[in-house]
Amino acid sequence: MLSLFVVALVSATLLPGGSELWLARLWCQGESAALLWAVASAGNTLGSLINVWLGRYARRFQDRRWFPASRAGLVRAERWYYRFGEWSLLLSWAPLIGDPLTVLAGVFRLPWWRAILLIGLAKGARYALVLLLARQWLAPLCGGA
Repeated sequence: MLSLFVVALVSATLLPGGSELWLARLWCQGESAALLWAVASAGNTLGSLINVWLGRYARRFQDRRWFPASRAGLVRAERWYYRFGEWSLLLSWAPLIGDPLTVLAGVFRLPWWRAILLIGLAKGARYALVLLLARQWLAPLCGGA
C-alpha cells in the first residue's frame, strides 16, 4: 500500500507516473478496493497539493530570466483562471492539463480548503472509475478478484 501512495503522490506532481496501472495491479492481486481507493486518492491529492504549494511560491520569481512563463503568459493564465475559476480543479485528474491547473490554483492563491476539497473530489472520482473499470474489464484476467 505504501508503494501505491508513493506512486500516486509522484503521479500528481509534475513528474510522470502510472498510478492507475499500479492501482489496478494491486486490485488484481486481491487488495481491498476501498483501501486502495483511499490510499490512491490521498496520495494523489497530496501530490497535487504540492503543486499548489509550488504555485503559491513560484510567482515571487517571475522577474527572473529562468522563470518558465513570460509576463504576458501569466496575464493570459490569470485571465483564463478567473474566467473558469476554481471549478477548473475538477479537471485536476486529467492528463496534461491537471498539473498546470493545480499550479495555477497556487499562483492565484486559491484558499487551501477549497483546493483540498475540489482536488480531493476529482482525484477520488477518478480512482473510483479506475476501480470500476478494473472490476468490469480485468476481473476475468485476475481470477475474478
